[in-house]
Amino acid sequence: MRSPRRCSRNGCPRQAVATLTYVYNESTAVVGPLAAFAEPHTYDLCEPHARSLTAPRGWDVVRHEGEFEAPPPTTDDLVALAEAVREAARPAPPRPPEGDQDLHQAQHTGRRGHLRVIPPNH
Repeated sequence: MRSPRRCSRNGCPRQAVATLTYVYNESTAVVGPLAAFAEPHTYDLCEPHARSLTAPRGWDVVRHEGEFEAPPPTTDDLVALAEAVREAARPAPPRPPEGDQDLHQAQHTGRRGHLRVIPPNH
């Protein structure tokens, strides 16, 4: 499943809508619409970070003046959504009888090193 590209700023969970590219030989930062593919020397930004970007002293910022739009969903996104809906629609496994609850829980609780798997409450 492919997730939407996220803002490159540390700790920002928002979806990217713009791409920042530095043109070093011209001391220019260019903020434009989201590129079709993530490139190694570019940065994806959400709208607030794209609008508020400042450049170092002596540098120019060329910024897209139109609206930044989220990219349309891809076929991969639609397939992932359909799979999530199918998963949610599956019936829950049958519950064990009340007397067997402790045995059932003991069988489904595992331990690996310092970690322990705890089954979800039904």
